[in-house]
Amino acid sequence: MPHFENQGVRLHYELHGPEEGPPTVFVNGYCSNYQINWVGSRWQETFVAAGRRVIGLEPRGHGASDKPHDPAAYGHNLVADVVALLDHLALERADYVGYSMGSQIGLRTLVDHPARVRKSVLAGLGKHGLRGIGPSTETVARRLRGDESVDDPIAVMFHDFAIRVPNNDLEALACLALGSDTPLTAEMLAKIRTPVLVAVGGEDPIARGAKELAGMIPGAIYFEVPGRDHATAVPARALKERALEFLAE
Repeated sequence: MPHFENQGVRLHYELHGPEEGPPTVFVNGYCSNYQINWVGSRWQETFVAAGRRVIGLEPRGHGASDKPHDPAAYGHNLVADVVALLDHLALERADYVGYSMGSQIGLRTLVDHPARVRKSVLAGLGKHGLRGIGPSTETVARRLRGDESVDDPIAVMFHDFAIRVPNNDLEALACLALGSDTPLTAEMLAKIRTPVLVAVGGEDPIARGAKELAGMIPGAIYFEVPGRDHATAVPARALKERALEFLAE
């Protein structure tokens, strides 16, 4: 499996599709991995069939990448990992597709490294994504560390999903939830000039405020898949088709 290192952390990535195809970086959501987020849901298959070069990064704390047990290892370092991957592959810029946490990382990449992204699909993301990277709450960290007194539905959802994903390290995921990053402001978003598609399920409780978020980014397009929640929006054919259409425009 291909790996590279950034800041002493070993990171796993995948390459699929024609080498000459438009490069598209995929970054999965919190507690997930490349296989679950992009293969099982047929994103990889769909984009490769469309002639795209799929570059799948598993963020630190996830999949086959290193899983540091230190909150300071996360936060904005997740953005630096995306830029380091592009440098590693000698890519001046690429398209970007993220889901949930992957979209939080992507949004910060647009703010801090706008020249590295041609177009960006930010899926499964609402206004909560402005606060930080990952759930950014002590409540989630406590539940992942075994505190069964935590009954917050979002914390319980992340915990129950995390324990079902093979090779997840709950302590690493708790540390990521506690990692700090500078919140994004309306002024920061107003400076984005990269074309953006904000795409969510219409019944997604985690992506609340997605339409408002799209309105804060100049020229951003909002797309909604009716009846889909945070989990069921991922495999939606309509979402994949709209993302491909947007990137090809």
